[in-house]
Amino acid sequence: MSQPTLPEPAFPNLDSMLSRKFGKEVANYFSGSPLNRVSFLRADHTFLSAALKHPTTSFLLFNNLNPLAKDPSTLEYLPFAEIQPLIGDNPYSKTEVQLISEYNSTTTIPQLLFLGLDERNNHGLTYNIYTGAPYFALDVTPKGIITSQAESLIRTLELRGLKFLEGRIQAALPAQDAAIYAQGRALLDWNARNPFCAQCGQPTLSINGGTKRTCPPKDMASLSGTMGGNVGVTPTERPDCATRKGISNICFPRTDPTIIVAVVSSDAKRVLIGRQKRWPPCWYSTLAGFVEPAESVEEAVRREVWEESGVKLGRVVIHSTQPWPYPANLMIGAIAQCIPGGEEIILKHDPELENARWAELDEVREALRVGTSALGESAQEGYKEGNLRLPAGTAIANQLLTAVVGGFVGEAPKI
Repeated sequence: MSQPTLPEPAFPNLDSMLSRKFGKEVANYFSGSPLNRVSFLRADHTFLSAALKHPTTSFLLFNNLNPLAKDPSTLEYLPFAEIQPLIGDNPYSKTEVQLISEYNSTTTIPQLLFLGLDERNNHGLTYNIYTGAPYFALDVTPKGIITSQAESLIRTLELRGLKFLEGRIQAALPAQDAAIYAQGRALLDWNARNPFCAQCGQPTLSINGGTKRTCPPKDMASLSGTMGGNVGVTPTERPDCATRKGISNICFPRTDPTIIVAVVSSDAKRVLIGRQKRWPPCWYSTLAGFVEPAESVEEAVRREVWEESGVKLGRVVIHSTQPWPYPANLMIGAIAQCIPGGEEIILKHDPELENARWAELDEVREALRVGTSALGESAQEGYKEGNLRLPAGTAIANQLLTAVVGGFVGEAPKI
C-alpha cells in the first residue's frame, strides 16, 4: 500500500530567528488539521445550532470508532439532513445550564462532537468575526434506545457502497483527513470510556460540544437501566459529588504523554533499535514508553531506554510530536545520545523487547529507502529479504530516524 504524504508544518517557508537556528518545524501524521477548533465557542448553543444546519457543514460518522469511508484512503462526510433522523432537529437548542437541569440518565443521546471550522471555505458559516465550514463527528454505534435508528442509518449507507473502515490503525488517509479523523476518534473514544463520574460513580452528561463531561446534581429518572427509556416525573437529587465543588468540577479529555526516542551512540555512528516478539521478522523501531507522574520528558526518555535496553543516556533533545489516537496518546519524539561507556545492551530489566541492537547509519538509510511499511505490509520495491525493516513514514519513529541519518547530531544545528 502506498504511503500518504505527511502534513505541511505551519508556515513552512517563513524565515525567522528560530527557524534559522533550529531548522524547519517537523509535522507528523495525524497532526496538521485544517480546522480552527474555536474551543471558546463550544459552550455557545446559538453558535452550535447555526453550525449544525449550515449548508457547508460536514459530519464524519463513526461506528465502533471506525470512520465512514468510500475506500481506505477516502473518508465520506454527510450533510445534516442525512443524520437528522438519529440526532433530532437540534440537540443544541438549549443552553448547557438547561440541559444539566433536565438531565435524564435513562435517555440515550448520540454522541456528537463539534470539531471546528475550515476557514479555507469563504462560503462557510459566519458567526461574529469567524467564518468557515463547520465539521462534526457523530457516533452512530447502535446502543440503547437509538439502536433501531442507528442500524437503519448504517444499512442505508452500506447500500450506497459506503463502509466503516475496520482495523486498529487508519494510516492510508490524506494528511488533513487523517487529522480530522484522529480528533474525532480520540474524543469519541474518551466519551465512550467515561460514561460515569470517576468520583461518585454516577452517569455523566456530555457538554461543551462533546469535549467535557459533567456530573449533574439532579436526575429526571432513576439510575436503574441507564440505557433504557424510563422517564421520571420529578427530578431526583443525586448524592453529593466532589466534582461539583471548587474549580475542578468538569471531566476533561485524557491525553497520555508518551516518549519515543532515536538513541545515537556516543560516537554518533550508530542508532539503537529494538523489536517486540509479536512483530514480523527483521522489523525494528525506536524505543518508546509512557511518561510517569512527576517526571520530566528528559527523565522519562532516560528511564525508559535504560529499563528496556540497559543503555545509559546523556543529552536528550525534543525533535517533534505526534498525536496518536489509539486511544489518546501524544507521542513526544526525542533524539538522545549515549554517555561514553553506556552503550552495553542489557535486556534483563524490562522484558518488553525481544531484542535490541545497534545499527550502522548506512543500514538505517537503506531501510528507510526501501524497507519501511506498516506492520504486516510489504516493503517497497528493491527491498532484499532479511534486511532491516522500519516503520512507515506515517510513524514518528520514521521521522526520528530520518533526522538522525540526515545529520541531526552533527556539529551544525539540525533540528
